[in-house]
Amino acid sequence: TIRGQKLGPIEQIETAAKAGYDGYEFWTGDLAKFIEGSGSLKDVRKRSEDLGIKIVNGIGFASWVAEDDAQRAKGTEQMKKEMDMLAQLGGTHIAAPPAGANRPGTKLDLNRAAERYRALLETGRQIGVIPQLEIWGSSANLSRVSEAAYVAAQSGHPDACVLADAFHMYKGGSDPAALRVLGRSAVRCFHMNDYRADPPRDTIKDSDRIWPGDGIAPFKQILGALADNHCQVMLSLELFNQEY
Repeated sequence: TIRGQKLGPIEQIETAAKAGYDGYEFWTGDLAKFIEGSGSLKDVRKRSEDLGIKIVNGIGFASWVAEDDAQRAKGTEQMKKEMDMLAQLGGTHIAAPPAGANRPGTKLDLNRAAERYRALLETGRQIGVIPQLEIWGSSANLSRVSEAAYVAAQSGHPDACVLADAFHMYKGGSDPAALRVLGRSAVRCFHMNDYRADPPRDTIKDSDRIWPGDGIAPFKQILGALADNHCQVMLSLELFNQEY
């Protein structure tokens, strides 16, 4: 949401605190650059703790679920490094999107995806960070809540959880009722954003996201489903609107 300002990690959480938020999601790429520039994650953690900002998630693009063995191995190692960074910050979760398997024509076997997700969850347990299976509405795979719910359930792992998003649910064609199959422990974070009826679903882009409540997203049904399931969920604003 504030990527355009190109702030460092400490300035990012300070901005979130000033705006009245009590949690933050880091882009893992920002953390890696910070470390490369001799920055200290201990300083970031101390500042977040002083401000009362919880590090609730991290977002990256590791290809942990790719079909190509070499690409998947590289992506898994990237995830390990990113989970370690978040653990050092006191972070609890990290997004696990279908990066590396989102191009048209790269249809995944969801049972294999479940095996890979389970392995990733086991790695996360060793590090202390839980990967959240993220849906991408425009992806060739894991574009719907139903697909993510299947992979999470098929993984057979007690830490399995799904990271959904109002925009991605719309883009991928997920009905809000799909959230009702996710139990309390299966939803830890939900990305809040809105969209207009125009541009239409097939051409709408990430950059078209708008403030929650300014568009047509069915938040009464979405939040109602989460509330009915007694989900203890962090609602996180995620926008890529250049006008904002």
